[in-house]
Amino acid sequence: MLPVDHRTTLLDALREHLGLTGTKKGCDQGQCGACTVLLDGRRAVSCLQLAVAADGREVTTIDGLADGERLHPVQRAFLDLDGYQCGYCTPGQTCSAVAMIEEHAAGWPSAVTGDVRPEAGPPPLSADEIRERMSGNLCRCGAYVAIVQAVARATEAESTEAAA
Repeated sequence: MLPVDHRTTLLDALREHLGLTGTKKGCDQGQCGACTVLLDGRRAVSCLQLAVAADGREVTTIDGLADGERLHPVQRAFLDLDGYQCGYCTPGQTCSAVAMIEEHAAGWPSAVTGDVRPEAGPPPLSADEIRERMSGNLCRCGAYVAIVQAVARATEAESTEAAA
């Protein structure tokens, strides 16, 4: 447990109190997604989340995605396909993509999913699906084409690892 003022955001607790500076502060209003972390495996913009509300919950930042020296498949795909330019949004994009892939695999529909019936299963993860599902994360450099490609490759990599 980290003793912080009850008004401290999760983002500020991570960066200022724990030294986990991989998570970036963008707009500080929950609109850009740069501060996206995983909270119990689900996406959360940490600038709008109070640190005290995360007590007892699992918080994963970009700093904790890799398994030692082995990068998470999303991290590897972002590197391989240049899914970043300045890199500022990359931690939030990466955390969001990790959760998005899980949401898709669980069959969660998006606004562009054609058949939302549960028995239809997950829709194909097309570029349109990826763009819609990642729409809460902005990239001011405009690396969207590479980001979509990286998410698609990471999805394929995770499917291959799961089958092995």
